[in-house]
Parts: sequence; C-alpha cells; structure tokens
Amino acid sequence: MSPTPPRRGAGAGAPRRRPQRPAEPPRDVHVPDGVRLQKVLAQAGYGSRRKAEELIADGRVSVDGQIVVELGVRVDPEKNAIHVDGMRVILDTSKITLAANKPLGMLSAMEDAQGRPTLADLVRNREERLFHVGRLDVDSEGLILLTNDGELANRLAHPKYEVPKTYLVTVSGGEVYPRVVKALLDGIELEDGPARMDKVKIVQALGNLTMVEVVLHEGRNRIVRRMFDALDRPVERLVRTRVGPIALGDQRPGTTRVLGRTELGTLMAAVDL
Repeated sequence: MSPTPPRRGAGAGAPRRRPQRPAEPPRDVHVPDGVRLQKVLAQAGYGSRRKAEELIADGRVSVDGQIVVELGVRVDPEKNAIHVDGMRVILDTSKITLAANKPLGMLSAMEDAQGRPTLADLVRNREERLFHVGRLDVDSEGLILLTNDGELANRLAHPKYEVPKTYLVTVSGGEVYPRVVKALLDGIELEDGPARMDKVKIVQALGNLTMVEVVLHEGRNRIVRRMFDALDRPVERLVRTRVGPIALGDQRPGTTRVLGRTELGTLMAAVDL
C-alpha cells in the first residue's frame, strides 16, 4: 500500500506560518487617587468639562501614549504626559517659553563681563530664571527661544530630534547659480566635517546681492556663513525666521513674546514631549 500523501501545508516543502504575537493589552493609566481627566483638560483651557468629555469619547486624548476613551479615568497631572490630537497639554504653568527677536549686535548670552548687550536685557522685567536655547552669533539676527523648561531645552538642542531652523540669508559675490544650490544640498566639506542644507530657495536677486531662504537642522557654530563662504558667496545679512514650528513673523527686533498654548504644544510635540 502506498503511503498516504501529506495534507497540504503539512509537508516539508510547505511554507511555515510565523506565529503571530498576541496584541498587547491596553495599558492601565488610571491613577486611583488622581484627578479626573476631563477636569484636567478643562483646567488646561480645552473648554468645559462637557467639551473635554467629548474629546475623550472621540478618542482624541492620550495619556502616556495610551488612547483613553473612558470618562472615569483619573490621572496625575504632575507625572502623566497628556496629549490632545497629538499635541501636549501644558499643565505646569510655572514653565514658560518665549520667542525673542535678537537684534544685530546683541550677544546670545545671559551675561557678559564686558557689559555688552545680551539677551538678558530683553527679559529684565521677568521673574523667571530663563536661559536661551541655542545661539545666534553677534552679527546675526532673528528668532531665539528662551525658557525655564530644562527638558524642552535639552531636546531642542539634541541632534536626535533634528529640529529644523529656517534662515533668510543675503549673500554677495554674484548670482547664486543652480550649481551653488546643488552644492549646498549635496554637502560641503568644512574644517569640522561635512555639512549640508535641507532646503534652499532663491527669494530675490538684485545686482550683486541674492536673498536665499535656507533650512537646516544642524547647529554648529556659524555653519550657514561658513557654507556660503566655502562657495565664495559671503553672507551680508542673516536672519533666523523659524525654529521648528515657531515662526518669527512680524515680531519687531528687540522684543519678546510668550508662546501660546498651541505654539508650545506643537513645539513640544516636535521633540516627542
């Protein structure tokens, strides 16, 4: 009697099915002695408690990365990371972040032994102990952030998060040809290693001067100036117009403004906070 042929899928040549990992059960983010989530949202400015309950029921609220749809969940506002539509809910009102428009000639520092103008001059009327995030050289202008939130500052400065920065640069030395743009995008070898820009856009050309908008996420010292210098297009003026989602807009030089809830939430989301 001939042997019984193997069932389909049971023979040696049949593809093996990979065992599927069981879906991870939802994590319990409920804190028994905490504050009701809808109350926290209402206090943070997301409307009435009824409106907050609608946000929760619609699946738009997460706690520590876990979507919450139950209305009875309680949280610890000091420990839990709460997001609405992916944007961090700002609960600690003692932390503040400002956008400053640094004018030409001012140091990106909070003090100077020689008595030169510093960023501290822009916030002398504030009680918080603020520090600046990154820097602009004394010959550059534009947006710089000041905060007392150490975790936010560390993440904004960390290369891991690659927060893009936008500059409006006026260069001399002749037309910025396509080959110059290509070199900026492909990368230029500097004395401290290669550097490249993420985006380059010609805004306006007038005689020997060209205005260029550039975006890059590196923060090395004078990197924009050094890249253009390497291509014989010296920078005549440099203004930083954006850091991540925060734009300078029409803010006047030498002024500061407190970031609003939405702006701060998008900034924190950009660095996974």
